[in-house]
Amino acid sequence: MNASYARDLELARQCAAGEEPAWERFVLEYRPLLYRAADALDASGGARDLADSLYADLYGMPESGSERRSLFRYFQGRSSLATWLRAVLAQRYVDRLRAQKRLEPLPDEDSALPFRHQGSHEGRDSDPPDPDRSRHVELLRQALARAVDRLDSRDRLRLSCYYVQDLTLAETGRLLKEHEATASRQLARTRRDLRKDVEGQLRVDAGLSDAQVAECFESASEDAGPLDLRLMLGDRTPGSPAARKKPAPDRSI
Repeated sequence: MNASYARDLELARQCAAGEEPAWERFVLEYRPLLYRAADALDASGGARDLADSLYADLYGMPESGSERRSLFRYFQGRSSLATWLRAVLAQRYVDRLRAQKRLEPLPDEDSALPFRHQGSHEGRDSDPPDPDRSRHVELLRQALARAVDRLDSRDRLRLSCYYVQDLTLAETGRLLKEHEATASRQLARTRRDLRKDVEGQLRVDAGLSDAQVAECFESASEDAGPLDLRLMLGDRTPGSPAARKKPAPDRSI
């Protein structure tokens, strides 16, 4: 085995075992690589949340009562760790595109034609908005607000630092007296827990099907304004620092 691949394999083994020094090294060396790979997939930054969420699976966040199962166990050292990480990220991006494609409506008869006859359809207004869209966004907003309220104070503070105050991971970690790698993992865990909580509420409390839950997230991705975490975590009173602060970059949950 290539010596550098052997070093990568050992790093992956240590990270899978939850060794903190190995995780610190991994985050410092490979997070910039993952962000560059995400930006190469989507220049608008829309794939960065996939890079962030990958940390939780790499760390192997355990479900309640279960053991840690790190994604690193699939790395066999047959390529460099960087190449493997890019491949995992690319596959997740492809999976997302496929999921979104399944939610797209079939084209109507007019749009399916190679050209349109002049007459009654010419100059017709754009398609009317989806009547369920505002309802889906509101259901998701309410569920997210409840999920945020259920977080413990430390998780809420970490989210507030990163999303509301727009601090970096390093700054957030210093404020909470934890390493940057720990802050990254904990944010990934919190995002996962929030999503799980929200999906559960939509299915159980709102009685939505899996397809309708997916449509809620799709609607929110097109109109995320009501889901602004700054309104749920920050002090929005007139004159407060959060109220004066410019909107933070999109850091999707």
